[in-house]
Amino acid sequence: MDVTDPLAVVVRSAREGDQRAWDTIVDRFLPLVEAIIRRYRLSGPDGDDASQTVWLRLVEHLADLREPEALPGWIKTTTRNECLRVLAARARTRPVDPQEDPTLDGQDDVVPEAELVAAERRQALREGLAELPDARRALLLLLLEDPPLEYAEISARLGIPIGSIGPTRARAFEQLRRTPALRRVSPEPMGGGTR
Repeated sequence: MDVTDPLAVVVRSAREGDQRAWDTIVDRFLPLVEAIIRRYRLSGPDGDDASQTVWLRLVEHLADLREPEALPGWIKTTTRNECLRVLAARARTRPVDPQEDPTLDGQDDVVPEAELVAAERRQALREGLAELPDARRALLLLLLEDPPLEYAEISARLGIPIGSIGPTRARAFEQLRRTPALRRVSPEPMGGGTR
């Protein structure tokens, strides 16, 4: 797989769990994501967070995309929405002089809202994974290994055919998205071109 392959082929392969297809999608659309983030003038850490969230949401929602040609529009919209969310969170904070604001006494350990949101998402993911059947949870955790495992290794560890890994992964993600824990923190479904 490379950036010259037809988008429909790349998306289909990514849905089936082909890591090279995912890498191709990232290679093809990362410049677009970065350009939008630059347009919103997000700082390095804020931009990195926005970019990671876009890719995480794509992993969660790629199976929902009916038309592969809608992927660039979905990525643009999701990146813009994430940039706006980061900017809105930043606007809610106000700089103050701790020497002049008596309400800050004992507030040195206040956690920024973005960290709280990230912690809430991580906790919801852990709770959602705990609700999955053992086999599906094990598959998702193996697919998230760093460095990534080959499908042959996953097949050997779980005792399932290589060809069933992609479809099982899609079903596991769908079941994970429907868990009460993730529904509490889940973004709206993918727009245009979805079911």
